[in-house]
Amino acid sequence: MYDAASTGSSLAVDTAPAPRVRRTAKAGRSPWNRRNPYPATVLTNELLSGPGSAKEVRHLELDLGDSGISYEPGDGIGIAPANDPELVDLLLDRLGAAGDELIADRKATYTLREALTTRYEISAPSKYLVRAVADRTGHPDLSRLLDAGDPQALDAWLHGLDVLDLLDLDPTFTPTPEELLEELSPLAHREYSISSSPRVHGDTVHITMATVRYTVADRDRGGVCSTHLADRCAPGDTVPVFISPNKKFRLPADDVPAIMIGPGTGIAPFRAFLHERAATGASGSNWLFFGDQHRAHDHLYAAELDRLAAGGVLDRLDLAFSRDQDHKVYVQDRMREHGAELFAWLESGAHLYVCGDAATMADDVDAALHEIVAEHGGLDAEQAVGYIDRLRSENRYLRDVY
Repeated sequence: MYDAASTGSSLAVDTAPAPRVRRTAKAGRSPWNRRNPYPATVLTNELLSGPGSAKEVRHLELDLGDSGISYEPGDGIGIAPANDPELVDLLLDRLGAAGDELIADRKATYTLREALTTRYEISAPSKYLVRAVADRTGHPDLSRLLDAGDPQALDAWLHGLDVLDLLDLDPTFTPTPEELLEELSPLAHREYSISSSPRVHGDTVHITMATVRYTVADRDRGGVCSTHLADRCAPGDTVPVFISPNKKFRLPADDVPAIMIGPGTGIAPFRAFLHERAATGASGSNWLFFGDQHRAHDHLYAAELDRLAAGGVLDRLDLAFSRDQDHKVYVQDRMREHGAELFAWLESGAHLYVCGDAATMADDVDAALHEIVAEHGGLDAEQAVGYIDRLRSENRYLRDVY
């Protein structure tokens, strides 16, 4: 049932955002895309999680200006990151390079520092570099894992290591800059679910981002894009972006109920959904399952959810804060607690959406859904599978997991 308790985390965005009129897009198709990203200006970059949280969750707002870029709730935004300048400096030092050495390929000429900063992946070694290091150094563990042909064991051994770590396996191995770059992968964009509605938030895109940080071998590391945005993108700076449409994760018709399951940063598209339904006056009921570790620090967008509930947009909000009691409680537990009502919503035609962690959460939610359908639908396990398969085929059970 709905719980209106507040959280220690609050932002200026938690007050009611005034609807913004979208500026008229330029005629013709937008030129901004994966190969030609738009330099969006950072408007807001604020900590969303509370001071006692074990996580660092940030709310960012990016201005699309007069780019003509459009998006819909459910879409993602691709962001072209830059590598950590400290890691770039360490690599340059390891190579015995100054950074101003010119590198030429078929398309352009640029400095080695630029190559290591914006063109190549250096936080995760490519399979080509792994093989090259093994061949050139004869490192016993690396050679053994490659010869065994067990990619999972190799991935586990490499977990958390970067390009510098691979080079340091043998201090006598120092490739030339050209040799190193030949073995690296291109620096890929990172994608985030959009947490805003264009009808409410105008020509801006919002994202809800967990900053990834960890330490290996006494050296601080982090997610390439999340630490770039968190640490090096202040209001007024620009970041290269493009929209990544997700046509398979769209709101239902205005009169259709929606069940949304989004723990942690998985709440992002559902914040967009709820604001969109508020703006369009959609009559379909909305039920959100949200969870995280602690209510006091991890109840993301609490004041906004309170307001949406008070305004009649959010009909039900079930919360699961896993570390606030002796036994852990997750969103799938709340689903089971309200299984009869959840099944009734499905029987009435509701669409069910899941967003968040693919490694465990999505499978746990899927298992709970099968149990609920079997128990409250009076079905055996095989029939429950058929019921949920029909939901999928009718585009009524949609997942955006990562």
